[in-house]
Amino acid sequence: MGGFKSFVSGAALALMLAGCAGSYAESAPAASGPPAPAVRLVQPPARDQSELQVLFWNDAQRSERFRAMEQWFAGHEVPAAKSPRALPKGSSLSPVLKAEITALMQATKTAGVMVLVDGKVVHEEYGLGLKPTDRWTSFSVAKSFTSTLLGAAVKDGFITCLDDPVTKYIPGLKGSAYEGVTVRQLATMTSGVKWNEDYTDPKSDVAQMNRFVVEYGADAIVAQMKALPREAPAGVKWVYKTGETNLIGVLVENAVGKPLAEYAKAKIVDAAGFEGGLFWMVDPRGGNIGGCCLSITLSDYARMGQFALEGGKGAVPEGWFAEATDSAVDFGTSGFGYGYQWWTYPQGTYGAQGIFGQGITLFPDKRMVFAYVGNWATASGGPERGQFLDLARKVAAEVK
Repeated sequence: MGGFKSFVSGAALALMLAGCAGSYAESAPAASGPPAPAVRLVQPPARDQSELQVLFWNDAQRSERFRAMEQWFAGHEVPAAKSPRALPKGSSLSPVLKAEITALMQATKTAGVMVLVDGKVVHEEYGLGLKPTDRWTSFSVAKSFTSTLLGAAVKDGFITCLDDPVTKYIPGLKGSAYEGVTVRQLATMTSGVKWNEDYTDPKSDVAQMNRFVVEYGADAIVAQMKALPREAPAGVKWVYKTGETNLIGVLVENAVGKPLAEYAKAKIVDAAGFEGGLFWMVDPRGGNIGGCCLSITLSDYARMGQFALEGGKGAVPEGWFAEATDSAVDFGTSGFGYGYQWWTYPQGTYGAQGIFGQGITLFPDKRMVFAYVGNWATASGGPERGQFLDLARKVAAEVK
């Protein structure tokens, strides 16, 4: 990884120079309106813990269960928007590109691809038995949803400033390595706290999250994270940490006073016009898991991308997505980096991505969203991510 880059470009520079008090013009609490429809808790049959180790499901289990996670895990069911966003048909891609998409989907066990240009569908294709009305789990694509809810909480005045200490909103972390870490550093994964995200190692921190749930129940997230040691000063070193996005989820829920899923009803599902609703797993607190585990339809993956391209339609502060998808961390000179729970790519593109093959890749200059869901062979390894990014670039090059 390359050196840490100060967040000083574009809209981010203006916001930073303005200081916390004036960073967001719309930071006063929003006027109250009619309450959002209540989310419904879905509770599946009790299962042995050995059956719930997602990282170690086999290929057949993943293909079947990734579109039915509510049958395996408890979660909040969020109803669809009353007025879903229409996705009209646009000009079709060339036969050559269509064939290339089909071939790559089949070679990589990808369950769906949808491409929007100017909010219109130019390609839609399914595999692995997935239907347009089926949901598919997101894994870490959910991180970008949690980031969006962080922005909404800032706009609504529940979070005063991204430079506030994390402990202001999660007092249970006082005295731990998170003492002195800011919300911004948590959002960019530059806390300096040590973490192991190896999905193949049963002893890694990410694989041990379920053990903490079993042992600590409602206190699991904070209990695990407060026990971690520091390995670098805050703001200096980037390390990818699902546990820190879980902390962002706790932080937002503490600030807002409701589960992420309930907050997402108004701030994402309704605002972006989701047609298929949303399922988001809960932890023993009764809150949602910030770092993963929401399920939506392929078309709603695409709607989320369109929502980001259009700036969030007032659900987040003006300029939030420009800031969140700017590179706070550069990975050397590769052109890749990381923002507020969004990945940044070369040539001004950015996206959300999750293990086993979920992603939303955005091309602002082409007004294009490239969304896909799948069951790739391994959690994070393999060539598939690069192949899909290359394919998305080919599609973007064809767009006028």
